[in-house]
Amino acid sequence: MRGRAHLRVLVAVLATLCLYPPASASEQAPVETIEIVARPITQFHIGHDEKRFGPLEFVGGLEMTARSRNFGGLSAIRFLKPGAEFIGVADTGFWFFGTVAHGGDGRPSGIRNFTMQQMVDAAGRPIDKKRDADAESLAVKDGIATVGFEHNHRIAQFRIDPADMASPLRKLDFLIPARELRQNKGFETIAVANEGGPLKGSLVAVSERSLDTAGNVYAAILEGSGKGVFTVRRDGEFDITDGAFLPNGDLLLLERSFSIMGGVKMRLRRIQGGSIAMGAIADGPVLLQADMSYQIDNMEGLDVWSRADGALMVSLISDDNHSILQRNLYLEFVLHED
Repeated sequence: MRGRAHLRVLVAVLATLCLYPPASASEQAPVETIEIVARPITQFHIGHDEKRFGPLEFVGGLEMTARSRNFGGLSAIRFLKPGAEFIGVADTGFWFFGTVAHGGDGRPSGIRNFTMQQMVDAAGRPIDKKRDADAESLAVKDGIATVGFEHNHRIAQFRIDPADMASPLRKLDFLIPARELRQNKGFETIAVANEGGPLKGSLVAVSERSLDTAGNVYAAILEGSGKGVFTVRRDGEFDITDGAFLPNGDLLLLERSFSIMGGVKMRLRRIQGGSIAMGAIADGPVLLQADMSYQIDNMEGLDVWSRADGALMVSLISDDNHSILQRNLYLEFVLHED
């Protein structure tokens, strides 16, 4: 009888495992298809028709809304095909994919094929805790997405598959002492340097506002012979929210500030590529600054790409923080080098 009882227990256990298999790295997070309603933005400076703002020329933009409760919190975007197919991360722990559509006039006209799926941990379980899900930065190279997270500070890599963004492949050593990273001011920028430049395609990470004793922003070259920690000079009230390398090796940084009196502001700053080196203080000039009299919001994501006619393009997105008082924006500019 004892043997038969043990057999019945074993069968029950096996049946339970079949009904409720343990989470594994092979599990697939559900993919949600979301319809994006996009309202065109034709003026960057509200109520004014000028297109040129220093070296940047405004092409057009979109104000994006959707009925899905998951849409929003867009923190970083990278194009998989220049100016069209993209991948991104939201600071609520979601991946997003889609395509920017353009009209005959070359302006962005809508967002197509937009999907979101929740990030999963090493065991394949959805990441639900905010401190673990706060994805803020993204770089793409050779089919691998490198993501920077705040709160639970880490940099992890994932294989890109829009149908199944599975568990991380590995974590990277971010070099900066963890004690120096502020809880909500961690890795807002992960960017791939130019293959032909001095950094030879290395990954570069820049924090939002984790400061050294001199008040400069911690950053690091994560790979290669130049691997090591450097800083970016903090200029005024602005914090760093994203960045991408330009063809000549300079680093274009997106920056943001907020105050009760001044509201939200954004800025683009061009960091000289030659100033990015282990132990150095990187710096460079401001190209564009805008306040709430312009079509901006909480600007968090940036990418650089080349248009079919050879124009150097800069795309920006905003993070609405899932607030009815904020907006999800997509903006496009030509960066003139003359």
